[in-house]
Amino acid sequence: MISTVWLPLLVPFLAAPAGRRLASHLAPRQAIWLLTATAAGLAAASTCALALLVVPGATHLHVVAALGHLLTPLSNGSPDAVIAIAVAAGALLAWSTARLVRGVRRRWTQLRRAGRLAAEADGELVVLTDDHPDAYALPGSPGRIIVTTGMLRALSGPEREALLAHERAHLAGRHHIFTAVVDLAALCHPALRTLREPLGYAVERSADESAARAVGRRLTARAIGRAALAAHAPSTGRARPGLALAATAGPVPRRVAALLSEGTEARTARPLARRAAAVALAACMALAAGASLQAADDLHDGIEVAQGETP
Repeated sequence: MISTVWLPLLVPFLAAPAGRRLASHLAPRQAIWLLTATAAGLAAASTCALALLVVPGATHLHVVAALGHLLTPLSNGSPDAVIAIAVAAGALLAWSTARLVRGVRRRWTQLRRAGRLAAEADGELVVLTDDHPDAYALPGSPGRIIVTTGMLRALSGPEREALLAHERAHLAGRHHIFTAVVDLAALCHPALRTLREPLGYAVERSADESAARAVGRRLTARAIGRAALAAHAPSTGRARPGLALAATAGPVPRRVAALLSEGTEARTARPLARRAAAVALAACMALAAGASLQAADDLHDGIEVAQGETP
């Protein structure tokens, strides 16, 4: 089991680049689902691998052996090495679990605070008296679109409609859930941190395309560009609440170029590169899942042997 169980811990270093590459060749909505599923699956596999590494060393403790009705500790090498690996894996598991719990609590607190702010407003649109240009979607039940008077002055009437359509798409697509999943997965394995930036881009591009369908591509591109330029000015006012999603986030020039090129950035990618990235990602995901299952099965067999049952 020891050799097999290392694979889910190493695979993310290969799968994350493959996922980023494949996501760049997909439509924004497809990229969102791909990156989120990849992050969640790899985080689960690596966490399970750490837990499986802890078990053999833990069986050297009398209390664990008694609870498992084990006649002998699990044998996967020299006792010193097994115990050392279990201690290291346990420390990493406890550290990542603590970070994950804190991350979940922080997200939950932000969501509740956003819900309270949204509940205090009447209607979907909330206009704040603030000279600094800003606009963002605030998730809640229901979500709200927050825009400052400075942003309203910076845009024309049609551009305002494009900006509101963009923020409305964030709320309709529940994009804050996808970003939360990837952020939390990144707390479980360092390689998954690299998926946050492409997910953020895919989320904004998805909202861009939704706004483009509603008001037109060129108008959306112009509105996003002008909003980003206006929001770039230094602000001395209030900060955005946690979980806020803004049209001015991410690589705005790249997003504007994609809108003006009819959103063909994914379709013009070389088919060979797209297929290679898809095969690499599929292989990595299958390897991580298969290795986790095989390690769990090997552990189960080892426990039966240690209990004195016939192998």
